[in-house]
Amino acid sequence: METTGSDLHREPWNKGKVVGQKAPFKLRDIWALRVRLQMEGRVRELALFNLGIDSKLRGCDLVALKVRDVCHGDQVASRAIVMQRKTQRPVQFEITQAAREAVQAWIKQAALKPEDFLFPSRLHDSPHLGTRQYARILGHWVDELGLNRADYGTHSMRRTKATLIYRRTKNLRAVQLLLGHSKLESTVRYLGIEVDDALELSEQTEI
Repeated sequence: METTGSDLHREPWNKGKVVGQKAPFKLRDIWALRVRLQMEGRVRELALFNLGIDSKLRGCDLVALKVRDVCHGDQVASRAIVMQRKTQRPVQFEITQAAREAVQAWIKQAALKPEDFLFPSRLHDSPHLGTRQYARILGHWVDELGLNRADYGTHSMRRTKATLIYRRTKNLRAVQLLLGHSKLESTVRYLGIEVDDALELSEQTEI
């Protein structure tokens, strides 16, 4: 097979990038950003952030939510269920009081109807916020928190609450259900808990 000059000089897609698991946000980062978004009246971003943390959804599923997915009538529900795009399996998630209030305020400000996308795009060629737009917004949040963009991504949002739940309960099965994973092994790999737990045990063992 012949190779062209462009093939020989093509750079790998991940050159200069940090790849691998993205870090979950810490509690202090979550509260710091919430306060900033509230104080600055960034209603849409506050709703996106709070719902992203609560739902533990992949970015593609979060941006594609419709108002009717999270509302019962004109009220934001305390629980919702959606079909995951990647696995075609349903997953249920809770919506805490803070998230309900933020989403309700956003729906009212944007005058959204039940059939509307919860986070409509401001670009003409897209009906709802795209995953790249979501990633850019998250990048700005990371900057505002004074963190390194290379360490965080949209999966940081998905991992944050799941990681906190596991650390508090050590209940892998519960986290598996919340993330919508079909296999427990996927949850183990996703959280990176085998390494964390091993290091924790090692730190507690004095010789």
